[in-house]
Amino acid sequence: MEHFGPETYGERVADVYDEWYMPVDTAAEVALLTELAQGGRVLELGIGTGRVALPLAASGVEVHGIDASPAMVERLRAKPGGDTIPVTIGEMSEVPVDGEFALVFVVFNTFFQLYSQEAQLRCFGNVAAHLQPGGRFVIHAFVPDTSRVESGDHLAVKEASLDLVRLDASVFDSSRQRLDTTQVRITEDGIRLVHAKLRFAWPPELDLMARLAGLTLEHRWATFDKQPFSGESAFHVSVYRA
Repeated sequence: MEHFGPETYGERVADVYDEWYMPVDTAAEVALLTELAQGGRVLELGIGTGRVALPLAASGVEVHGIDASPAMVERLRAKPGGDTIPVTIGEMSEVPVDGEFALVFVVFNTFFQLYSQEAQLRCFGNVAAHLQPGGRFVIHAFVPDTSRVESGDHLAVKEASLDLVRLDASVFDSSRQRLDTTQVRITEDGIRLVHAKLRFAWPPELDLMARLAGLTLEHRWATFDKQPFSGESAFHVSVYRA
């Protein structure tokens, strides 16, 4: 691949993103984010096709967004209510918007698409600069489990049915906490590849990034409905406060 930039994942998956991922129930996400916003303005980093932003806006929250992919935002714009949400096309680590927000959030592992520690630190700092006093930054991401890729690569069969075979192929760089992964979907119509580049971080590293940006950990749950976080949790919902 000659070039992989912040927009590449979205540009390559936009036409099938809703089909593949929209069945995920957003009710718990919307409920918690509405509670944390406390009636203030909200900014979503990596707003995409509006999986969370649209139902959040429909609940009465003022939602703004940032995304690097014009194709993803075009899909958002085509949906009912999508043309009323202000969206900035740009790199989410820069947080290229004006004004302050009561809540900034990034969900569905999207924060890890910032492919270096420097970009992740920059994101924390720029988010902090856009939070009103007492404002919150919410990150939803997986808890890294490197056991399956410690050899440096991994191939898993995720689905095998009459008309679909889905594989996940990953290459792991432990020294830089990077995971290059390609989802392979094989159907009678052909093969579809969707590639993602991730730089993962464990919760304690995210907590340190937050502290460096002047934010403190307020809550950490395993799920959006506030299930307790433990050493066995596969995901975390971390709330940092200005």
